[in-house]
Amino acid sequence: MDIAHLKYFQTVARTEHMTQAAHELHMAQPALSMIISRLEDEVGVLLFDRVGRQIRLNTCGKAYLKRVNQSLANLEEGKREAMELAGYEQGRISLATTTLNRLTKLLSTYLTQHPDVNFKITQASTEKEKLLLLEQSEIDFFLTSQCIDRADIKHIPLITEEILLTVPPTHPLAGRDRISLAELANEDFISLKQGYSFREITDMYCRQAGFLPHIICEGDEPAAIAGLVQAGLGIAFAPAASQREDDTLSYLHIDGADCQLTFYLAWVEGRYLSRTAQNFRDYVIGYFANLNTA
Repeated sequence: MDIAHLKYFQTVARTEHMTQAAHELHMAQPALSMIISRLEDEVGVLLFDRVGRQIRLNTCGKAYLKRVNQSLANLEEGKREAMELAGYEQGRISLATTTLNRLTKLLSTYLTQHPDVNFKITQASTEKEKLLLLEQSEIDFFLTSQCIDRADIKHIPLITEEILLTVPPTHPLAGRDRISLAELANEDFISLKQGYSFREITDMYCRQAGFLPHIICEGDEPAAIAGLVQAGLGIAFAPAASQREDDTLSYLHIDGADCQLTFYLAWVEGRYLSRTAQNFRDYVIGYFANLNTA
């Protein structure tokens, strides 16, 4: 069984879209469809349910994918461990995050001390995407604001921030310092799309206050959301760090709810990590510990 074909299967399983998978793999869609069909013949069962042009990973496919992920991860770990033992593994760290701005200062100070280390950073929109990258050994770590409920995923809390409400300077709420969530039930919100952990957390706080936010615009990039708030389109939730990065908006503290956001560093417990990756993990934990005590 060709290892490359198993990697193709991973991509098709992740996207559940043959044309999109073929585009990501830089190959023709008919050729990819033929490879997946041959793989199903080898396994002996259908791995996808096909309805018209739609494909969905079925129960057999999900079980097979789990084993494929484990097998390819073990092979990748073995390769990296062998290269490190032979002295060929250079300092290389791979990680995923939703927003890149939180890494800027950390990486700057780290690379000053470790200039020979190479980074591969993937901007992943959702926790599901990050988890898939981790399962497929594409990354060593990911930054998340949501604990994954799995025994093999290790989380270390890095920093906890207050969640604020941000409004344009011309908004009637702009002159206030604090507000309760219940007062926002009729406001228009700009928000991240469903699937982002920050969206799930803020939706949860609103539900606890007795309403769901009226979302008039959903986006993928926090910086773009701030721009839309500035334009007067609506209001938005934002972590406290945003206030330090953009002082053109008005920020309000939220009363009556413990609105906080905790960021974690996550990795697979027991999976091989190079010495460079282990040292980076220790550095990140120490970096944020110093920020918390500053």
